[in-house]
Amino acid sequence: MRTKKIAVINDLSGFGKCSLTAAISAIAAMGVQPCPLPTAILTAQTGYPSYYLDDYTDKMEHYRVEWQKMGQKFDGIYTGFVASEAQIQQIFRFIETFDTPDTFLLVDPVMGDNGRKYSLFTPALLQQMKKLATRADIITPNLTELCLLTDTDFQEISSINNVKEMITRIQELAERFLARGPKHIIVTGIHFTDETGTKQMGNLYVTDSGSELCAFPYIGGSYSGTGDLFASCLAAGIARGDAIPDIIRMTGDFLELALKDSVEEGVPSNDGVNYEKYLSHLMNTPK
Repeated sequence: MRTKKIAVINDLSGFGKCSLTAAISAIAAMGVQPCPLPTAILTAQTGYPSYYLDDYTDKMEHYRVEWQKMGQKFDGIYTGFVASEAQIQQIFRFIETFDTPDTFLLVDPVMGDNGRKYSLFTPALLQQMKKLATRADIITPNLTELCLLTDTDFQEISSINNVKEMITRIQELAERFLARGPKHIIVTGIHFTDETGTKQMGNLYVTDSGSELCAFPYIGGSYSGTGDLFASCLAAGIARGDAIPDIIRMTGDFLELALKDSVEEGVPSNDGVNYEKYLSHLMNTPK
């Protein structure tokens, strides 16, 4: 069988183990070819106190034109961090050029986390991201981003103490957005305490036919790039034909190992997780 290819539209950060740095290694480890299209080049991801950002908005069009000349085709298109609403317009042009009935579109609507918006967030960016997310087949928002997409107060959801009630409310928000276009929504990084008093982190998979919560013990810390790694594994797994619930569980196990390693080593959150030594866990099709 030919190697599957995914166009990965995201930034490239020198430090932070996120975006294209995370995507290229994880997708390649899963036997799929990542074809990077940088939205920006950064000295370090935007969580650091200081960084330099080289905006690639104008250069994105060159990728589209040259790849079209080459006659390239993609099994998937996966979008992550964008620096402006203008870049989303470029992404729409790319999709119009390369989308086919056999191409899936996965959108990771990177806009914030833990109830806070990232520094480059604007209301105009949110409006364009909503349009892009409704065009997608799969989206992977964290709870903050799902609230932004659905015009919901994050504190209203995060302050719900009853776990079942909170998960039900998140499912309702996801179902509301499903009605606007996507076929699959995976809400990532949901923190809660289970009935035994154990802190958990879960990913809620929602489709028209129902939902499934995949959770594992909360290791501690909030690290750069874990959302990028999750979305990258999901994109590669879909490309190679894995079932989405299986990919979610496999990726959860992979990230749990990386998080535990990082917490034990005392890695600063901006630096990202120690995932490299665990890439072999992604190489086999999940069972």
